Amino acid sequence: MRPANDNARAGLFQSGGLSSLAAGVWLHEMSVPTRHYIADIGQSGRTGMDALAARLRRLGDEAVVVDLRSPMAAAASDLLRYGARHDGGYWNTTGAARLVLVGELAPLMRADGCRMFAHGCVGGGNDQRRFARYGAQAAPELAVIEPWTDPRALERFPDRKAMLAAVVERGLPLDPGSGAERSTDANLAGVSHESAELEDLETPVSRLDPRWSAWPGQGPAEPETVTVGFRDGRVADVDGSGPDPVAWMTRANAIGARHGVWLRDVVERRIIGTVCRGVYEAPGLEVLGPAWTRILQASLDAPGRELYDRLAAVLGAAMYEARWLEPAAQAARAAIDRLVGDVGGSVTLSVRRGVVQVERTEVTGRVEQQTRFGSGGNRWSEVAAVRT
Repeated sequence: MRPANDNARAGLFQSGGLSSLAAGVWLHEMSVPTRHYIADIGQSGRTGMDALAARLRRLGDEAVVVDLRSPMAAAASDLLRYGARHDGGYWNTTGAARLVLVGELAPLMRADGCRMFAHGCVGGGNDQRRFARYGAQAAPELAVIEPWTDPRALERFPDRKAMLAAVVERGLPLDPGSGAERSTDANLAGVSHESAELEDLETPVSRLDPRWSAWPGQGPAEPETVTVGFRDGRVADVDGSGPDPVAWMTRANAIGARHGVWLRDVVERRIIGTVCRGVYEAPGLEVLGPAWTRILQASLDAPGRELYDRLAAVLGAAMYEARWLEPAAQAARAAIDRLVGDVGGSVTLSVRRGVVQVERTEVTGRVEQQTRFGSGGNRWSEVAAVRT
């Protein structure tokens, strides 16, 4: 949709990245009354978000900061429980963030009197498709403004350098991972890195500047021991964090970042059928992943584990393609819930310089029938816990 000057208010998903800031500038220039929704999904400190909101208000727009760390952490918990990965085994952190943003902010926009919502995603890209699909489900009555599909916006901002000039001119604070040559998308679950330089497959990944994490060789020489607790098929504690997903995700991120556990360098299949290179930084999930895998190995029988892996592949694609709310994905989650809903235990890990090693495992919460012979050679034994 192209904006018209009819005093209809638009809600803008404002990330603080270059393209969404430029989208806000363009809407302002087009005299579209705009309310910027700056979501705190764990991407950076709150101070920068408040500064951006204050600056936008001084320029004449409405702006509000909304704390969405809890739903973002819940989405990260889902990524782990359901094994929702994409090409190269990387976690669907950006796709999960789109689910959270639209699901939480679109109803708020509607309640605030917005008749349209806008975002700064490139036309025809993954995120444009995600916002469109989730928007149609969460707020079908809101019209959609997509500036980078509008010829007038493209004429005003033909490239990222033009966007940067307009943002700097207005004194808008830019997200530290975004600029004319590169962009990042960050949330509590992880960070995606893209740039024209990285699109060249001859560019070594070492040219990347990680947002949170040390490179493996920069980590401490001594390993760190980490104990992860699970209850009812979900993380319940990371080294004393307690069960709050924000707390344990934050703790896991700090551990993984400190020890250089984070990197996925992937040439991935996109929604539209093309391929592109992306580098993904998810230190917390990369630490927790081996612990959850060990729990699954010790808890599920062979048919159950085979089914889990097949359903996880379905859900990885569903999260990537913004089909998480569709019936097939709902059915896949229900089946995994049946498989792992009563699984618990703890896994002790050793973490050092990019490597996560399982040291000890205890599985509880399920009595498994094991094909294990007793001393007589012909009787079955039943165990309620497995220790490795």
